[in-house]
Amino acid sequence: MIRSKSFRLTTCTKKRLPSPSGRGAGGEGIFVTMRRVAAAFLVAIVSSAATAQTEQPAWKTPTVEQIGEQLVGWLDETQADETTRTRVTTFWQSVPEETESGELLSRLADAFALVDQRADALVQLCSRPKTEFLLPDQSWLTGEQTPALLSNNLRLFYARWLAQEELFDEALEQIRDLKPADVVAPSTLLFYQSVAHHWLLDREASQQAIGKLLQDKEASPVRYVALARLMQQDIEGLQEDSLDHIARRMGDIQRRLDLGRAGKRVQNVEDGVIKSLDKLIKKLEDQAAAAAAAAAQSNNIQSKSPAQDSTPMGGRGPGNVAKRNIGSDSGWGNLPEKQREEALQDIGREFPSHYREVIEQYFRRLAAEENR
Repeated sequence: MIRSKSFRLTTCTKKRLPSPSGRGAGGEGIFVTMRRVAAAFLVAIVSSAATAQTEQPAWKTPTVEQIGEQLVGWLDETQADETTRTRVTTFWQSVPEETESGELLSRLADAFALVDQRADALVQLCSRPKTEFLLPDQSWLTGEQTPALLSNNLRLFYARWLAQEELFDEALEQIRDLKPADVVAPSTLLFYQSVAHHWLLDREASQQAIGKLLQDKEASPVRYVALARLMQQDIEGLQEDSLDHIARRMGDIQRRLDLGRAGKRVQNVEDGVIKSLDKLIKKLEDQAAAAAAAAAQSNNIQSKSPAQDSTPMGGRGPGNVAKRNIGSDSGWGNLPEKQREEALQDIGREFPSHYREVIEQYFRRLAAEENR
């Protein structure tokens, strides 16, 4: 009976390969040498293939029987009475062996709810859409007194619901440090880790989780594998501080505000977006200036009779220019409506149409800062 707090992978046994039998020595020379080299090469290929076949997967979903043994160990640890033990074991015996890993996680949470009132409240919370901005305190999940089997799996169960409600930061707080061997649904853990990291644009962490998930595609639901591949392609092509990157961060700001999250973390994201837009616009201005300089240089045709040095050129009028006060502010975002619309139309010709909103919000933010 398995009572450890984490599941262990089964060890595969390597098979010994038979050595190839050779013919008699029968003559020395180049042909004998070539046969020996070919035989050695064949042995190397077969040995390499055998080693690849015996490599263990990075993670493995435990069976219903193994999880049942874990449950019995947890009941022993909690000193559950006989009635409770019978109810839990009877419930678990009704779980089909072919149950998908994500459903196994839900069934295990239901089993915990039969014993623990806090687990029951958590299961009830995750059975309905979020209706309040403030979430109930679930710090007990990571408490020292909480058994690892209950803690790890309910944290994943809770994080799955949080991610489905687009609470990706809160989801990562629950599962960031969990490993596939810690839970009964490793593919679910890796999938939601990759989803949360992908949404928050953490490229390295997202790629790591996706890579682990795809290491054992056979043990993962088809929908997880398909979406993981799409996320992998998407995050690999994302350039930092590009307009696409900025637009996604602004979408994340909107998500946070819709969820009632308007604290320091959101302000930091907003400031980062403004800095990225400043950097991008400065880059575009430098490119435009360089292009204009190159065009002016190419179009500059030297005159056959250039003016002599220090010779006044002909003209009319005294040459005085009236001075006007144009103000000290940059005026960004305060253009008249007609000129602002013309500028946005120019932007529309330079960039895809869905970036128009990003630039408009940038102008509004700058206008608000100048009016303070």
